[in-house]
Amino acid sequence: MVEVTCSGLLFDLDGVLVDSTPAVARVWTKWALAHGFDPDDTVRRAHGRPSVETVREILPGADFEKENEIILRGEVEDTEGVVPLPGARELLSSLPESQWALVTSCARPLAEVRLKVAGLPKPRNMVTCDDIRNGKPDPEPYIKGAALLGVPASKCVVFEDAPAGIRSGKAAGALVIATRTTSPDSELEEAGADWILPAYENLSVNRSDHGSNLLRLLLKL
Repeated sequence: MVEVTCSGLLFDLDGVLVDSTPAVARVWTKWALAHGFDPDDTVRRAHGRPSVETVREILPGADFEKENEIILRGEVEDTEGVVPLPGARELLSSLPESQWALVTSCARPLAEVRLKVAGLPKPRNMVTCDDIRNGKPDPEPYIKGAALLGVPASKCVVFEDAPAGIRSGKAAGALVIATRTTSPDSELEEAGADWILPAYENLSVNRSDHGSNLLRLLLKL
C-alpha cells in the first residue's frame, strides 16, 4: 500500500480515462497507408502526442494543417469502440471539480466527443493541444493544467499511459502514476513513472486529514 498526498490530479484522456485504441488505430492506419508508411510504426509514434507533431515528424514538407485536419476529422467521426476504462467514471464522479483537470494531446473537439461517447463528465478544467505551443513530452501541458487548478505541478499527481506523457509530467515536477493500457512496464519505468497502477480498483481517493484542500491517494500495488 502506497499513500500519496497532493493538491490536484491531472489526467490524460486516451488510455487513461477512455479506451480509444481501436478508433485511433483505424484512423492512423488509413492515413499511413495513403502515404505509404508502415501502419504499426505510425500508430506507435502518434500515441500520446499532438497529431500535428507526428505529421511533422513523419511527413516533413507536407501541408501540416491540411493533413492534421484529415486526421482530426477522421477521429471525431470514428467513435466505434470508444468506451470508458473500468472505474474511470466512478473515480471522476467522486472528485471535487476544482481539484482535477484533463490534460490531453488531442484537440478540444475530439476530447469533447470522446468524453461524451464514453459517458464521462466534462471537466471544468481542460488543456488540449489547442491551448499549448509545445506538446508532450514538453512540460508545458501539465504546467498549464496545474495552473488551472491554482497550484504548482509539483503538488499534483499525473495519470498517464504513454512515455511522452510521463516525461511531460515528470519534467513539470509532478508525481506520475502510469496505467497499463498501451505500453509495457519497461517503457513506463524508463520514462520515469513513479508507480504503475494495475487498475482503478487499486486506487482510492479521499480528503486528507491534514488539510481540507489536500487529497489522499491510496494505491494497492
